[in-house]
Amino acid sequence: MIDAEACREESAVDRVRIGVIGVGGMWQGHCGYMHKRGMGQGHCGYMHKLDVGELAAVCDIVPEVAEEVGNRHKVPCFVKHTDLMDSGLVDAVLIATPHYGHPPIAIDAFRRGLHVLSEKPIGVTVKEAGRMVRAAERSGKVFSVMFQMRALPEYQAARKLIEDGRVGELVRANMILGMYRSQAYYDSAGWRATWEGEGGGVLLNQAPHGLDAFTWLAGVPKLVTAQTRTRAHDIEVEDEAFALLEYGNGAHGYIFAGVIEAPQLNRVEIVGDRGKILFDEQGLRFWELPTPTSEFTVQSKKMWGAPEAKQVEVELKERETEHIAITRNFCRAILYGEELLAPGAEGLGSLELANAMILSHYRKKTVRIPVKRNEYEELLGELRRKSRPKRGVKDKRITDRQYTAKGK
Repeated sequence: MIDAEACREESAVDRVRIGVIGVGGMWQGHCGYMHKRGMGQGHCGYMHKLDVGELAAVCDIVPEVAEEVGNRHKVPCFVKHTDLMDSGLVDAVLIATPHYGHPPIAIDAFRRGLHVLSEKPIGVTVKEAGRMVRAAERSGKVFSVMFQMRALPEYQAARKLIEDGRVGELVRANMILGMYRSQAYYDSAGWRATWEGEGGGVLLNQAPHGLDAFTWLAGVPKLVTAQTRTRAHDIEVEDEAFALLEYGNGAHGYIFAGVIEAPQLNRVEIVGDRGKILFDEQGLRFWELPTPTSEFTVQSKKMWGAPEAKQVEVELKERETEHIAITRNFCRAILYGEELLAPGAEGLGSLELANAMILSHYRKKTVRIPVKRNEYEELLGELRRKSRPKRGVKDKRITDRQYTAKGK
């Protein structure tokens, strides 16, 4: 066991002391214990590379897991997250528990004057996530969410094109997230793909990064008409979802997210009256219109005329990416007031969209954003009450090599 008092004395004063909560053990749920391969262990692994932060403690509900990870990284370990928070060892916590645990743990941290970096999604429902955001605002502490796609040069460049007005007013926004998961993946843990354990399927597990990038660039739509399906797997929740979107200015969009196809595809189109952004397997491309379509349409006298579109080379600036980029930025925001790449409050945007899609399907109606909080809580309560423990599950802790390699 690591000496906590010695760690207090040796901690660097110019670094943020981070406690990671959730490192690969079990988490108490309403239907018993659910296995969770701890993403927290991955976060612990890069902390030594930070010059503005350090791993100061770890926490997991399974004592032997907490102790093993703590000993491996030579930091104190805890079984209760509140004990870690009250230890005096940490300035901030990184929450890597199953989804339902994110809001209550974050709120406990903010009440104790600690900064919070939460894994995605920030919560399962917008109501609970909203409580989390308000607690952060009351505390005055830094709140960030692990949306590492925002750190990629391509997405940073696309965001700048939009902020600089080069895309213009939104006309259309589309996203295709064609991913794949096997039945063996879902059979690897009792919490996976259940309403009680996870609170959703592809929309709450695999798609949040894509949904965040999409809403970060195109904005959050006002109206959502969606369907979800369980098409190819023996699971409670959706393995594909698709929706028609309408934005405040009348622009339309479409989203597909699924885990039933190979090869995998990530394609995003954001079309404005001044330009078009396209992400696909070829990377980021941008076309600019010298004359906006809104002007050309009413000014041109040519029957078959069309606005000229020029493909423009987009400069991609080298920068740090993946999880470490978000964590370093989080630490620098605490120490120096640096602007956050992924503010926690912005985690509401992608969650609003996910909740709206699920609500639209089950209530068979178009849903207006912001989602009615109590209506969604009622729906999720119904789904959780129907949730049943899995049979024949053999818990496995196998790290996704693709996740490790690409930070996804």
